[in-house]
Amino acid sequence: MTESTFDIHEFRELFTACIIMHDLPFQCVEWPGLRSLLQYLRHDLQIISRNTARSDCKKMFTKEKCLIQKEILKSNSRVSLTSDLWTSINTDGFICLTAHFIDNNWLLQKKIINFGFMPPPHDGIALCEKLHLFLTEWKIQNRIFSITLDNASANNVYVEFLRNQLNLCGALLYKGEFFHIRCCAHVVNLIVQEGLKEVDISISNVRESIKYVKGSQARKQKFLECVKQSYLDSKKGLRQDVPTRWNSTFIMLDSAIYYKRAFQHLELLDSNFKTCPSNAEWDRIDIICKFLAPFYEITYAFSGTKYPTSNLFFPCVSTAYASLKHERLYGIEYIRNIATTMLVKFEKYWFDFCDILAIVVILDPSTNSHLLNGVIKNYMEVITFLKQRR
Repeated sequence: MTESTFDIHEFRELFTACIIMHDLPFQCVEWPGLRSLLQYLRHDLQIISRNTARSDCKKMFTKEKCLIQKEILKSNSRVSLTSDLWTSINTDGFICLTAHFIDNNWLLQKKIINFGFMPPPHDGIALCEKLHLFLTEWKIQNRIFSITLDNASANNVYVEFLRNQLNLCGALLYKGEFFHIRCCAHVVNLIVQEGLKEVDISISNVRESIKYVKGSQARKQKFLECVKQSYLDSKKGLRQDVPTRWNSTFIMLDSAIYYKRAFQHLELLDSNFKTCPSNAEWDRIDIICKFLAPFYEITYAFSGTKYPTSNLFFPCVSTAYASLKHERLYGIEYIRNIATTMLVKFEKYWFDFCDILAIVVILDPSTNSHLLNGVIKNYMEVITFLKQRR
């Protein structure tokens, strides 16, 4: 590279971007191999220290933050928020806030605008103060349309505090009537989890079987031999679940069903393998997977980030409701029990959903009249039924 084409400022920006993009430690600038490489490319290059690298990363963060802030503020749309809390393995709390908006090119944008440590307490007041601080920092407190959260009592409290705070300056439309939207994927998770309690033993046997196989390298190898002897594809693989996330449980069951013959073969070869499901349990799990498949598709659709999902709510929920009603009336006995349990939970949460999600379906040009009539009919049936019960 010639003297005239080398730009030290551009080099610093590219190097800083490399550190951030590849999650490199600041001390990478002191790695002998990297220093030798850079000095070979340009012998007179003054390599920065780790403190300078840290400073450059902070400057780039501030610069990018300003660009995102300008992009949000110059858009003509309101901003919808999503937020969540996590606890790390050392019990530290973290909060994430994501902004969703339509830019001036009519493209859906999703930007994580804050992610940071959340000290205790994690009650409604503390969460409200933290979130309002974020909004003020980004200067978007008067641009908010809605916030979507998991269904938790602490969230209900802090949304009410935040709604009242934003209403003091008239920031919300219709005084925040459409402000709080419950996370649809989380509600589906709660509904299905309730139903899965009815078949907990069968699921537990599958879960323990997979844990057993993955418990040692010798067992993995023995299971792979069983897979080959059963003429199955080893690339599909067994999947362990997170018990609190039913969609991961569905994926686990689906993968286990594929390897049913391999598990049965392993049971014959390994006397220590005690948790292999019986034939009756395998049949039950297969039927349950077919019953739950539409709910998995619904959860998958709700979890999309590249496209709007509000218009999917009523068609998806209407389909789920019709499926549950059908299985409660005509399904085999244990599926009827699952459907009945899920319907109780379903009816509890349906009434609490925001009417704005119904309006979205009507405004969606891709919604055909047949679907729209069916959705409205189901919606009115459920609302009438729930009002009568209340």
